[in-house]
Amino acid sequence: MSAALLETQQLCAFYGNTQVLFGLDLSIAQGGITTLLGANGAGKTTTLRAICGMVRTSGQIRLSGASIAGKRVEDIVRLGIAHVPQGRGTFTRETTEENLEIGAMTRHDRRAIAEDIERVYAYFPRLKERRKQQAGTLSGGEQQMLAVGRAMMLRPRLMLLDEPSFGLAPMVVEELFEIFRTLNTREKVSMMLVEQNAALALDLADQVYLIETGRLVTSGPASMMRDDESIRRSYLGY
Repeated sequence: MSAALLETQQLCAFYGNTQVLFGLDLSIAQGGITTLLGANGAGKTTTLRAICGMVRTSGQIRLSGASIAGKRVEDIVRLGIAHVPQGRGTFTRETTEENLEIGAMTRHDRRAIAEDIERVYAYFPRLKERRKQQAGTLSGGEQQMLAVGRAMMLRPRLMLLDEPSFGLAPMVVEELFEIFRTLNTREKVSMMLVEQNAALALDLADQVYLIETGRLVTSGPASMMRDDESIRRSYLGY
C-alpha cells in the first residue's frame, strides 16, 4: 500500500454559518487515483475547495505529513496542489497559450515553462493548433483540455478534478480520461476525481469514497464498489 500523499481527519467545512461537511476522514495515496462519489449536493465540490483552502474548515488536512489547514490558496498551489474546477475556469479573453502561462505563475524558470508548454501540446495537439486563439472561442472539450493543461503547468503532485466529463461528447471524455491515466502512470501525478459518471470514475480510480449530505457513507477499493450491487443500486445509480 502506497504512503498517503494527502490526508484529512475530521474535516468539516462551512459556508458562512452553514456547515456542509461533517468529519470526513480521507486519504489519497502517493501515485494513486481516488474518486469521491455521491449525489448532487453531497459535498463533493466543497471537499475539493476545502483541500484548496477556498472555504472555512476545521479538522486536519496534511500533505506529505505536514499540515496545510488554514493556509492561503496561493500557498497551497505552491506546494503542488492543482485544482481543475467545475466549469473549467478558463480565462476567456486570453489566448490558449496565455492561459497556460497563467498556470505557471508560481514558477520563474522561463526555459522550463516553455518546455512544459510544449509538453502540454504533446498531450493536447488541438491546443497547439489553437495556441493564439482566444480561449473563450474554444469548444467545450477544448476548454476542458486547456483547464487540465493549465493545471499541468504547475507540475503538480496532486491534481483535483471537479466533474471533468461534464457537458462533453463521449469521444472527448474517453480521450480526456486516457490522458488522466497516462499522467498518473507516466508522470506519477496523484489525483482526486469528483465525477457524476460513477462507472467512468470507478474504471479510472483505485480508491473510492462515497459521501452523502456531507458525511462519509463508505469507502474501499474501486473494484469492490464495482462488484457490490447494493452500493451501485443505492448510491451510484446503475
